[in-house]
Amino acid sequence: MIHGPASDAEIPEWISALGIDGLVDIHLHFLPKPVMDKVWAYFDQAEEHYGVAWPVYYRTSEAERIETLRSFGVRKFAPLVYPHKPGMAEWLTSWALEFAERVPDAVPTGTFYPEPAALSVVDGALRAGARCFKAHVQVGAYDPRDELLDGVWGALADAGVPVVVHCGHGPLKGAYTGLRLFEEILVRHPNLTLVLAHAGMPEIDFAFELARKYPRVHLDTTMVGVEFTLRGNPLPPDWTDLLAEFPDRVVFGTDFPNIPYSYATQLQAIAGWAADDRLGEPFLRAVLHDTPAKLLSV
Repeated sequence: MIHGPASDAEIPEWISALGIDGLVDIHLHFLPKPVMDKVWAYFDQAEEHYGVAWPVYYRTSEAERIETLRSFGVRKFAPLVYPHKPGMAEWLTSWALEFAERVPDAVPTGTFYPEPAALSVVDGALRAGARCFKAHVQVGAYDPRDELLDGVWGALADAGVPVVVHCGHGPLKGAYTGLRLFEEILVRHPNLTLVLAHAGMPEIDFAFELARKYPRVHLDTTMVGVEFTLRGNPLPPDWTDLLAEFPDRVVFGTDFPNIPYSYATQLQAIAGWAADDRLGEPFLRAVLHDTPAKLLSV
């Protein structure tokens, strides 16, 4: 069990042996086709942008990607969308809500951008049943402390709805990235149910400091501990000590389909952490199912 599935084909049997009825992935992406095509075109130029090739592993049609997740045993997932300019958040949110209506495996999600309509977009999404939001500070290139977002953070904190925030410096440092900057949001909204995407890489140690200070801060596993990212983002030497301190605040995420390796690769990494005697299969069940299911109310 602790070794993880050797391939995607082995995932269903592996999770069944864990005693869970499927995986709950809080961090993956479905986007309108024109937007996804642009995302993939960006990754096609990854060597120019990041200095390393980034072949998208699951570059298939939307229908095929949904069936791929089902074949793995993914029971529920949060299809995250994110804008990079004004006027885009409302459209993406409407698309994500409609996507969840036609794909029962998906939970309704939303997003926002610092603009006058930000709070109304979020309020509308919450009324429509959104159970998770995405904020991508790096791609959006905006200051999360912008006064146009203060009401948004407050509304999300009051609603208890999780927001997956990419505010770390990886894979590229942005004008407003950095967990210390984002802590200013938590100071103002300490009850915000926050999921730090990619465990806040490369500031993983500080991500856990935030978890100590704020009981609703979680970390997701997206691209954490896999060979592709370990080259530039090694795990802290006390990684399993940190996990043992917060076994119920680590949640499963993958970045599917935009990963340059198999889905099983992320599960192998997580299973490796669980080899620590303080973690084991209870930790796996919490990370892969129980904690994200609780956050997403599924």
